[in-house]
Amino acid sequence: MILVTGSDGQVGYALLKTLAPLGAVKGLTRADGDLANAEEVAALLDKYQPRCIVNAAAYTAVDQAESHPDTAQALNAQLPAQLATWAKENGALLVHYSTDYVYDGSGDQPWQEDAPTGPLSVYGKTKLAGDEAVLAAGIGAIIFRTSWVYGARGRNFMLTMLKLASERDQLSVVSDQWGTPTPAWMIAEVTAIALREKLGNAKALAGVYHLTCRGETTWCDFSRAIISGAGDLGVPLNMSADQVSPIPTAEYPAPAPRPLNSRLSVTRVEQALGLELPDWRYALQLTLRDWVEFRNN
Repeated sequence: MILVTGSDGQVGYALLKTLAPLGAVKGLTRADGDLANAEEVAALLDKYQPRCIVNAAAYTAVDQAESHPDTAQALNAQLPAQLATWAKENGALLVHYSTDYVYDGSGDQPWQEDAPTGPLSVYGKTKLAGDEAVLAAGIGAIIFRTSWVYGARGRNFMLTMLKLASERDQLSVVSDQWGTPTPAWMIAEVTAIALREKLGNAKALAGVYHLTCRGETTWCDFSRAIISGAGDLGVPLNMSADQVSPIPTAEYPAPAPRPLNSRLSVTRVEQALGLELPDWRYALQLTLRDWVEFRNN
C-alpha cells in the first residue's frame, strides 16, 4: 500500500489519482487523525503498514507559522522525522516534499541542490529541519523541493487572483520576488515516475531534487498571466492583465520574510528521470483549462 499524508491538500489530492496505477493508495486527511500527534501517527502507520509513504502533509501557512512555531515544528519537522524512522524500521520507501524557503533568497541565479541553506522564516526553518531528519535516517528517501505551488482546487495564488480579478478593477502585486509557479498535478506526475523507478529497486534514486516547471517569473507577471489566460478561455473577469500594477516587497509587509530569489535549478531531476519539464506558462494553460472544466461541472 502507498500511504499519502495530507491527501486533502493540493498535492495530496493530485497524488491519489496519479499514484493509483502503482498499487493501492490510501490517503490520510485530518479526519483520519492528527498528524501533529506522534501517538496518532504511530497508530495509523501500524494500522496500514504501507510499503511506501508519500508525505504531502505540512504546515504551509507561512505567516501564521511565525506565531505558531510549535505547530509548524510538529508537522514540518517532527512528522517527517517520525515517518523516516518508521520507514527505516519497516523497510518502507519515503517521498517527502520541501520548499524553496530553505534558502535565503539571495542572488539572482537558480539554486542548486547542494547550495548552502539559510531559511529566513519559521516555516523555512521547520521545513529544513524536516529535510535534515529525513536525510539523517539514511533510508534512501527522495526529497522534492518545490516552489509557488498552485492548482485548480484548494487555496492558492492562482485561485486567489481569479477571485480578486472578478471583484476588483485593479490589483497591486509584488514584482521583485522571482521564482517558478508549479502546478500540483505536475508534482504528482513526477512523483509517480520517481516511485516507479524506486519500486523497481533503483537504489541510486535518492536524495534532494528540485521540482518546479522551467522558466522564471515574478508574482506580478504570474498574476497577469493568470488573468490573461483565464480571459482567453472566456472566463468573465472585472479587469484585464494590464490593470495589475507592480509593487516592491517593501510595500507589502508580512509577518514572515519572503525569499526574493526562489529560482530552483531542475537539471538534476530531469537527468535522473529522463524528463523535460514544461515551461511554467504552458503548465498554467493546462491548469486553467482544468479549473474551467472543474468550475463548470
